Amino acid sequence: MTRETIAPVRQYPRGVTVVRRSMRGAASAPETNSLADIETWLLRGAARETEMLLVLESFIWRMVAAGLPLDRVSLHIGTLHPQLLGFAWNWHREDGICSEVKVQQSATETDSYKLNPLARLFVTGEPIRRNPQTPEAQAEFPIMIELAASGMTDYVALPFSSGTPYRHSLTLATTHPRGFADVAVPEVGRLLGLFALHVERHIAQRIAENAVNAYLGDVAGRKVLSGSIKRGAGEAIRAVIWVSDLRGFTTLSDRLAGHDMIELLNVYFEMLAGAVLAHGGEVLKFMGDGLLAVFPIASDDDGKAAANAALQAAQQAIGHLDSLNSGGAPQLDGIDGWRPLRTGIALHAGEVFFGNIGAPERLDFTVIGPAVNEASRVEALQKTLQRSILMTQPVARLLDVPLDHLGEHALRGIAAPVSIYSPREM
Repeated sequence: MTRETIAPVRQYPRGVTVVRRSMRGAASAPETNSLADIETWLLRGAARETEMLLVLESFIWRMVAAGLPLDRVSLHIGTLHPQLLGFAWNWHREDGICSEVKVQQSATETDSYKLNPLARLFVTGEPIRRNPQTPEAQAEFPIMIELAASGMTDYVALPFSSGTPYRHSLTLATTHPRGFADVAVPEVGRLLGLFALHVERHIAQRIAENAVNAYLGDVAGRKVLSGSIKRGAGEAIRAVIWVSDLRGFTTLSDRLAGHDMIELLNVYFEMLAGAVLAHGGEVLKFMGDGLLAVFPIASDDDGKAAANAALQAAQQAIGHLDSLNSGGAPQLDGIDGWRPLRTGIALHAGEVFFGNIGAPERLDFTVIGPAVNEASRVEALQKTLQRSILMTQPVARLLDVPLDHLGEHALRGIAAPVSIYSPREM
């Protein structure tokens, strides 16, 4: 396999994480190549590649085959994401590996970023060229010390034009004794200009994926991006449904200022949604202080895995809230009167419609069906039963953990009483 998700094989600063890598090496390009051949490929063949990792890798090896003295290349792109600053791809000729990494927003606070040539390039928009072997370059940019130790004699950082507000750049380094002095700058510049168009295409796709996934979730996001955008488009699925609600939300809203309430909700939802995602669930909707999520059940599965995952997520969320109530959080410093923060979580299992619903011009990708309504009605029982986690019999029968049977309860709009269970209290 040429691509795989792995642990990092190179050292990266805090806030930078390896996503995947490719090790196709020189096999990703023809053995012999000319600059004209590369131009033809950029105009035709490169457009068929769906991953930036493989486009960059093939482009680099094609330039090497054409005689360009490349030993180290990196591509950096900014993106639209609530947590990420952007992505980068790093290629070293020495090991033949091209790695893709994601960069957290927090990386901008590290010295490795602040003292990097890219930090200056992103501010000025001007190219940077240095000889890493010179003391002046090493004093100016500490990364030059590492490059010099690798034998690099020339380093170039180039801004990539973009119609977006996100910052992009390409860096090139070589160990050739004459550096890039013999490179045909106009011809290579033309190739880089054509390559930049492919970068823009992949940036647009990555931004679309990030934005859609942030608002819809990974599963729904993939469905929308694959073309499932017509009203009524979707499918019937079996799932364990999670409906939760913040206890005392109205009182909190009356007592706290608006910005404090938003900060509190952000911390609260981070704990609940984080637990859902950590156990393989799909967060579908935040509804004021409520959360709707599902744990899909595969067609050939009996549902036990989904039920256990949902219960473990619920217990983790409750545990995190307990820790929050006892210890607090930095984001909530200075906000008085929010303790204790409690939630009620209802778990139910059944068939739901998972797809597009709404007006022709404004759609929502969510789940609907009697099972969703029933889960919502069960959540409303929290106020009388005073248990943080409630579940129906369709979920309880899938679990092999001690449960308390809380009796049969009538649900508004539901004909027959429903058996309600809760994890056994010790």
